[in-house]
Amino acid sequence: MKHQIDPKIDCVFKALLGAEHNRNLLMHFINAIIGSDLSAPIDAVEILNPYNDKEFLEDKMSIVDVKARDAQGALYQIEIQLVSYANLPERIVYTWADIYSKQLQSGDDFHLLRPTYAIWLLADNLIREDADYVHTFKIRDNKGRVLSQHGGIWLLELKKFNTQQVETEQQRWLRFFKDGDRLNDEAGLPDWMTTEEMRQAMSTLRQFSDKERDYDAYQARQNFLREQRTIQHELDEEHKARIEAENREQAAVNREQAALADKEAALADKEAALADKQAALAEVERLKALLAKNNLH
Repeated sequence: MKHQIDPKIDCVFKALLGAEHNRNLLMHFINAIIGSDLSAPIDAVEILNPYNDKEFLEDKMSIVDVKARDAQGALYQIEIQLVSYANLPERIVYTWADIYSKQLQSGDDFHLLRPTYAIWLLADNLIREDADYVHTFKIRDNKGRVLSQHGGIWLLELKKFNTQQVETEQQRWLRFFKDGDRLNDEAGLPDWMTTEEMRQAMSTLRQFSDKERDYDAYQARQNFLREQRTIQHELDEEHKARIEAENREQAAVNREQAALADKEAALADKEAALADKQAALAEVERLKALLAKNNLH
């Protein structure tokens, strides 16, 4: 290989799992990631938006997720996301719901709906509360009872995946996407890359490495995504600075309000002390008057 290629770059990702000649890789990937939730492993799949290298050369905003349908009509969405941001969970849920709802045309009944499975590979951590790298989301109640068996959403956080000993096909794919940019078949591949599927995946990386036109497309996408990550980072920093400024302003207001409340409380204490003093003086005057009256008698 002339150049090392990162399989997480979207044009490479879609060529790996969205190209017609790699359809068997797509089936293998889906079975590896969510096979335990399927009634049976899928053995046939139709790619609904096949990879076309020209779209990446001519359209920087081309659609880069992979959509497919199996022989039973179940739908699959596979997407790579390099950067996490505040509204990414909403986007993930929205795209799943959009694919699921678009199955029905005017006049269609609900029994025609088929399960929809969304698989998201995340290069950046989204769920920071735990160390789990696989998260499965379905429509359940608070007792774990599933309302519908019509699919779900799988999030796989690559940054959390640190398994060195590959024991399952799911781990093999995650290791490939996490460490693929360091692979070079000329220098020798590690043992976990010696399966038929991984060798086929490596041939796709080699295509982007060795064919100048494909490598130019890869570099163009890499630069575009780098720019997008930079812009997103700047927006995140601006948002963070704005929130911090608002928090400082609110803290200043809270301090002013607390100081005013303390001042008002001190004034109220002072007024209460003055009232007590006046009451005491009035009592003294009353007693003096009473004593003077008694002396007259």
